[in-house]
Amino acid sequence: MKYYSTYHKTPNVSLETAVTQGLAADRGLFMPERIVQLPESFFKEIGSMSFQELSFEVAKKFFGEDIPDNILKNIVFDTLSFDTPLIKVKENIYSLELFHGPTSAFKDVGARFMARLLSHFIGKEKNMVHVLVATSGDTGSAVANGFLGVPGIKVHVLYPKGKVSEIQEKQFTTLGQNITALEIDGTFDDCQALVKSAFMDEELKKKITITSANSINVARFLPQAFYYFNAWAKLADKSRKVVLSVPSGNFGNLTAGLFAKKMGLPVSKFIAANNRNDIVFKYMKTGIYEPRPSVSTIANAMDVGDPSNFARILDLYKNNHQAIANDITGTTYSDDEIRETLLSVYQTTGYLLDPHGAVGYRALDELLNEGETGIFLETAHPAKFTETVEEVVGKGNVPMPEKLQRFMKGEKLSIGFSAKYGEFRAYLDGLE
Repeated sequence: MKYYSTYHKTPNVSLETAVTQGLAADRGLFMPERIVQLPESFFKEIGSMSFQELSFEVAKKFFGEDIPDNILKNIVFDTLSFDTPLIKVKENIYSLELFHGPTSAFKDVGARFMARLLSHFIGKEKNMVHVLVATSGDTGSAVANGFLGVPGIKVHVLYPKGKVSEIQEKQFTTLGQNITALEIDGTFDDCQALVKSAFMDEELKKKITITSANSINVARFLPQAFYYFNAWAKLADKSRKVVLSVPSGNFGNLTAGLFAKKMGLPVSKFIAANNRNDIVFKYMKTGIYEPRPSVSTIANAMDVGDPSNFARILDLYKNNHQAIANDITGTTYSDDEIRETLLSVYQTTGYLLDPHGAVGYRALDELLNEGETGIFLETAHPAKFTETVEEVVGKGNVPMPEKLQRFMKGEKLSIGFSAKYGEFRAYLDGLE
């Protein structure tokens, strides 16, 4: 299958080129040239399939023309060494827990898949591949751990100073080996701008091989469609309309869900659940997209003022605002509203949300209609935001998984940079 740019100004490329380049030469994002519908038989049998088995069937529709089945199956099964359970929180509202992977965040799925796919492609390369990734929190840890120790690849994680939680920071600054953390004096949008500038630097790309592991990379966001199918497979009552509430920052997760719907997943509606960074929420209301600098919130992984993947959504719906509004509803919540939801749900149900899951839950609680079943994405373990969550539910009420405790014991190793490209470029010039 070929992949085209959302700007439509460059020739279509192969999957290998799309994955290794990350961003198209015209600065657009790569999109698959077609979306293949899954057969009716797949949905009849999905309830008896394992997470790995159903994901392999989905993966073949995107990657099967370019990767032999046996290799693709190994990539999928190795990636998904953990489950994404569906947990009932209250009547007709379920949590899709995506924090059971190595770094306790949903991005483990896409990052692990991309690491294995890229490793497959660069097996024939002689040059070192440098992966550049901007993070507002969980992307950095998922990518760093997904690529840790992979031969021929070095990862450079750019993150905003003072704007990620301690545990998130520890998960990518304590690893060493082929992982380098770059602490940027700015916002996530500044980090993302530095990465994009590097990809547009033709002189730099003649010196070193670079690619991206953000959700701008097709190998990062497409595999996130897997767990939407897994969620539907786990529903006991499939006769009710399904509404999916997705905490949204850079919009890769929601985009993957929309791809799943285009492939035939029976979803009635998506909710793009936002914090105070409400650029897409305002687009849904007005049809006008106006990016602006992000603001800091307690749901920090969603602090994005110009979400890259929204370009994919616009392309997927041919820039038709009404068509987008037919499939997506937007919401936006303040920090106080997020705290209210954390406390209310904990007191009434005993279920412990993280700040991002709280945004997704609240959207369902307010917008779900009679006859609908709601699933919200619990994108990270609450312990990744222990300080924030404990301020709401009380000290000692947030259990810390052993795998997160191990990260907290590590020593932070990072390099400080300003948000100016010249300084970052000088660093890249010194790479081999």
